[in-house]
Amino acid sequence: MKHYEHPAAETFELTAILHALSDPYRLWIVQTLAQTQPLACAPLQGGRPKSSVSHHFSVLRRAGLVWTEVVGTTHMNSLRTEELEHLFPGLLAAVLRAAERAQ
Repeated sequence: MKHYEHPAAETFELTAILHALSDPYRLWIVQTLAQTQPLACAPLQGGRPKSSVSHHFSVLRRAGLVWTEVVGTTHMNSLRTEELEHLFPGLLAAVLRAAERAQ
């Protein structure tokens, strides 16, 4: 059974979060999870190769944006909204609003 490493909330770094959100695909994943979560990886694949998707999820997990839990054979993903809001109040909401306006 696969186990994912997730950083403790107190180690989140603003630069890592902003870097993770700077990629359009990763930003789309976060936007999608903000609307529907938890969500398996498959609906978030967007036609990309599995190795590419794995890399992007790894970046999101290391930054502290996403929590991935293995449920049977499915990898369920959720945003770490409460922890992010506690450390960086309003950041995620502001990024999501800006991304929505840009579309």
